[in-house]
Amino acid sequence: MKRCSNPKTRCLRLLSIQNISKNTIIAQNGVIADTFLSRMTGLLNRKSLLANEALVIKRCNSIHMLFMRFPIDVIFVDKSDCVVGLVERIKPFRLSPIFFQSQYAIEVSAGVIGQTKTAVGDQIEIKDTQ
Repeated sequence: MKRCSNPKTRCLRLLSIQNISKNTIIAQNGVIADTFLSRMTGLLNRKSLLANEALVIKRCNSIHMLFMRFPIDVIFVDKSDCVVGLVERIKPFRLSPIFFQSQYAIEVSAGVIGQTKTAVGDQIEIKDTQ
């Protein structure tokens, strides 16, 4: 995969997402949705999400599951990378609660929150893997 050497060039950056409070890996293949279109589209064009994949949605304090095909877990995180909300196994055609302090949401496959023992108050770290 090509590195993003020019900040004006849009290219895919792979991210590693870790719960540093619990010393667990949430996802090894995360990507960022930070444009209007990428944030609105989210995972709509996907049939599934693998256990090691994640979508990080910037400027997000709630999500919708309209037209989604599968349930997911969602971790809501504030500006200091602290978990402020969790939604486990949200089903298609549902709306999440609004977490007003959230600055971004991490969408992961259903069951990841439980597997990683992620809880409100945990510290999250996101790193480029490239």
